[in-house]
Amino acid sequence: MKFVTTSLDHRGVATVTLNNPDKHNAFDDVVINELKQTFAELNDNCDVRVVVLASNGKSFSAGADLNWMKRTANYSREENLADAVALADMLKALNFMAKPTIARVQGATFGGGVGLVSCCDMAVAANRAVFSLSEAKIGMIPATIGPYVVAAIGQRAARRYFTTAGRFDAGEALNLGLVSQVVADEAALDAAIAELVEQLLTSGPAAVAAAKQLVFEVDGEITEQVISESCERIADIRVSAEGQEGLTAFLEKRSPAWVK
Repeated sequence: MKFVTTSLDHRGVATVTLNNPDKHNAFDDVVINELKQTFAELNDNCDVRVVVLASNGKSFSAGADLNWMKRTANYSREENLADAVALADMLKALNFMAKPTIARVQGATFGGGVGLVSCCDMAVAANRAVFSLSEAKIGMIPATIGPYVVAAIGQRAARRYFTTAGRFDAGEALNLGLVSQVVADEAALDAAIAELVEQLLTSGPAAVAAAKQLVFEVDGEITEQVISESCERIADIRVSAEGQEGLTAFLEKRSPAWVK
């Protein structure tokens, strides 16, 4: 049984699916490596326009697999460090993917599962979804996923949920900014994601990648260098092939070439 599956439709919408519902889509070192490879391949594929991260079953992801945790209990510090680096590399590949990413969250999302959601550009959750950064309950910390979760929900909320390991519902996840929309059920979940996909497909692929990179690079102190680089970026994209096509299409009142 393949625990990570990938499909690509005619529009360039790739769906990466965690497929281990019997274990609540918990992941181990093998799944982490599969995900990292998948994200890298999709990022390099010019036909891919949007990536949806989904899962089968009642849970989105329970985080670390129990058997994997048992193995790591006997690892040396060096082995644990290598294991953590592998997870960090996978999360980095997802977070910094040039393609826009959407998390489809239909159910329970714990530990590393929250990390996956935090690494996506946007997330839609069903009302029944529940979340927890549960690591502290077993004497651990959400270290590898920490930078992405803090970026998603902010320091104040992270200080609460990292330490209490308490559960919170989809409504609270929306308030915190972890998810961008909450809907009634899975049918509404698919409809909401389809709407986001349609919106993304009307944007220029190169512009989307540049816009996403812009967010990472201007997030922080506004310096003269940041201002100068933002001017360089808009000048570059205006004279690019895609920028010229977009402006021309707008002035000619027609759809740009990338809208099929």
